[in-house]
Amino acid sequence: MSERKVASFGSWRSPISSDLIVRGVVGLAEVMLDGSAVYWLESRPGEGGRNVVVLRTPKGCTEDVTPQPFNARTRVHEYGGGDFAVHEGTVYFSNFADQRIYRRAPDSEPEPLTRENGRRYADMVIDQDRLIAVREDHTRPEPVNEIVAIDLENGEESVLASGNEFYSSPRLSPDGRRLAWLTWNHPNMPWDGTELWVCDLGADGSPENTERVAGGRDESIFQPEFSPEGVLHFASDRTGWWNLYREGRTVPLCEREAEFGLPQWVFGMSTYAFVSPGRIVCSYTERGSSRLATLDTETGELEPIEMPYTSIASVRAGGAADGGVVFLGSSPTEPACVVRLDLSSGHHEVLRRSGDLEIDPGYLSVPEPVEFPTENDNTAYAFFYPPKNMDYVAPEGELPPLLVMSHGGPTAATTTALDPEIQYWTSRGIAVLDVNYGGSTGYGREYRRRLDGRWGVVDVEDCANGATYLAERGIVDGGRLMITGGSAGGYTTLCALTFTDTFAAGASHFGVSDVEVLARETHKFESRYLDRLIGPYPERADLYRERSPIHFTERLSCPVIFFQGLEDEVVPPNQAETMFAALRKKGLPVSYVPFEGEQHGFRRAENIRRALDGELYFYSRVFGFELADPVDPVPIENV
Repeated sequence: MSERKVASFGSWRSPISSDLIVRGVVGLAEVMLDGSAVYWLESRPGEGGRNVVVLRTPKGCTEDVTPQPFNARTRVHEYGGGDFAVHEGTVYFSNFADQRIYRRAPDSEPEPLTRENGRRYADMVIDQDRLIAVREDHTRPEPVNEIVAIDLENGEESVLASGNEFYSSPRLSPDGRRLAWLTWNHPNMPWDGTELWVCDLGADGSPENTERVAGGRDESIFQPEFSPEGVLHFASDRTGWWNLYREGRTVPLCEREAEFGLPQWVFGMSTYAFVSPGRIVCSYTERGSSRLATLDTETGELEPIEMPYTSIASVRAGGAADGGVVFLGSSPTEPACVVRLDLSSGHHEVLRRSGDLEIDPGYLSVPEPVEFPTENDNTAYAFFYPPKNMDYVAPEGELPPLLVMSHGGPTAATTTALDPEIQYWTSRGIAVLDVNYGGSTGYGREYRRRLDGRWGVVDVEDCANGATYLAERGIVDGGRLMITGGSAGGYTTLCALTFTDTFAAGASHFGVSDVEVLARETHKFESRYLDRLIGPYPERADLYRERSPIHFTERLSCPVIFFQGLEDEVVPPNQAETMFAALRKKGLPVSYVPFEGEQHGFRRAENIRRALDGELYFYSRVFGFELADPVDPVPIENV
């Protein structure tokens, strides 16, 4: 083994380049079973971020189902999800360009099922000769959401449930005689309060005997699902944790301080599935890490399954003859994979990896769970990634710079799944603290509600206190603290840079700088989200102004770089542009990098690469460390 080189943190040469990341990685989502055939969705940066439905045949062959130029991606709620369904080999998918549903039968080309009518569709399920889906109608002044049935012969649509602001998760009983769904109204988001409704379906398919089964304004229901015998099950957070229930029973099947549900940012999520009438396979989260288990629905016995994965999602199951269990799994050293598990033998097989990245473990930083004190005698959570590169050591006595990552949502969570972008930083000698600030999911309803009325305060305090905690213990350099985030994480970043003096630099990726503009201009799904996070608008316009960094640029005294998609309807470009202009006028080092054709989040390979390398270049100029490998520079004003 060759002797390790001595070089300052940030100047280490790494094999984990931005080219490698975008070339070798695809996004994986929405695993489905159709008999013994397995389907999933791939997002491919190398194809402009196109979503492709992929099939793994029972014989082990893998093939694309949706050909160019189709892009299987719905825009319902803007964030989408529930982009496709499959029934007896025929795939139904929403096409991004026109938002129509297309049908592709085996050995045929995709054909449109719905008309070009200004409507969007998601969360589809097949009911004999019709398709049931969530529909979002954009032909009216404000989008209208409903559950509809679409005739598979002529595309005619009929409404099954309407009158509320939002709907999701239409699910059919095995005999096709009952339909369940979720619904909620402003100002709630689905993790705040939802209602579970069920109805009988008459001979003509119309709803009868409609009734509410569970939920309310302060109870969040997640993933209704019928057992093979037709018993309705669901997850509820009525105890303070998303636990599993069945219809007619008021106590959990297995009461546990763990999350068996997720925040419904997108459609089509699944944390459990039936493997037999009385047995469920499920994933649950404790302290930020996921486990896979089986649950006996009669005895409540939860039996963990030993798996090498710490992040598990999209759980699906069929009978033993139908391919067993499939899910998405990842770990600190394993990228996201489509995994098939044989419950009887315990054998699991990786069907698809999100990347062909072969990274030597000597370059991989394994996260360490961190609990640290924060305001009001509370505790916050994070994962700490120390610098790791088997080829380098830092000069004696030097401490690494720290990059604090603030996740989006803000009601979301970071996990321990291998993230090549985190390893991009740590393999160059920059430590990372990935923070699950108050408001994050995975730690119970009380922790999630900690952000109520306090967005821009609690999240900022937790990110700042996490960085200070590490600096005070001599683990990182307190003079080189940086913070970065996208969307809501970009807002937390800008607030932290403006309202605290903890950080010396930061990066906002499509982040919010003016929450008042966000309240006025954002899309329907989130249009009342801030009522709970900040306060009712316009009644509390004073709070919105107080929490908007754009109004306090005189308090911001460190360099910032902005990355922004020019077609972003969630956070319009004018937010970044206004902030950039103010900082440029003030004379601070500042950079603005816009991307044509990008929406909320970057999907194209060249833009993902540009944002990653551009942020590294920006920090190297700010802190004066030499980069081991050249990257394309970004323009920096006032440097």
